[in-house]
Amino acid sequence: MNDPLISPRPAAGFAPPQADEAYLRRRAAVEHYFDRTAAQAWARLTSEAPVGRIRATVRAGRDRMRATLLDWLPADLRGQRLLDLGCGTGALAVEAARRGAEVVAVDLSPTLVQLGRERCPADVAAQIDWRSGDATDPALGRFDHVVAMDSLIHYRLVDAVTALAALAPRTRGRILFTYAPRTPLLAAMHTLGRCFPRSERSPALQPFAPAQVLRRLAEQPALAAWTAGRQARVNAGFYISQAQEFHR
Repeated sequence: MNDPLISPRPAAGFAPPQADEAYLRRRAAVEHYFDRTAAQAWARLTSEAPVGRIRATVRAGRDRMRATLLDWLPADLRGQRLLDLGCGTGALAVEAARRGAEVVAVDLSPTLVQLGRERCPADVAAQIDWRSGDATDPALGRFDHVVAMDSLIHYRLVDAVTALAALAPRTRGRILFTYAPRTPLLAAMHTLGRCFPRSERSPALQPFAPAQVLRRLAEQPALAAWTAGRQARVNAGFYISQAQEFHR
């Protein structure tokens, strides 16, 4: 799936300890796409403006996935810190702040981060620290919860798992993340995306089988004290995403 109308969400910036050339190329492509090529499309998709049929299914799917992840978090987040890894324009960050959380919202795209900052409601503005750059930077401190909604989907599994493992020692409670599940429908949508002009395509998604994801996570020493929890899949037209909970 590599069309700007379909790709579920901007991807976060993170830097694996041993970043190779393939990762660096992919990160550069993701940054260019979401900060320049598709910035206006994302501004509209994440607003309340009318959108076409395909984008409407993506918007509805994102809303359902966001609600699922928020449901997995405590209703009262007062006194807790949350990292929104790949925050985009900040819808999840705002909802977490409304529950009382102190949120660090990080995205690879300065354009989308600035848009999130501008849209942020005044009543929670002081609770959200908007940043663009490396979401795994130790300087960001410790967190009670980490949420990565559709923000690792453009990267290889080894890079996504490395990023989560880097955050685990600094996270006290839950890590919630999503990925593109390997399904026949997703494969068909990926093929469809190739029909669009190259200049309009987003970086292709990297689909994984759920068992493959859990196996790779279990191999990480940093996650040895963590347990795989709830799973949920949202399939809404042109939006397909699988959520996974990890907790101590």
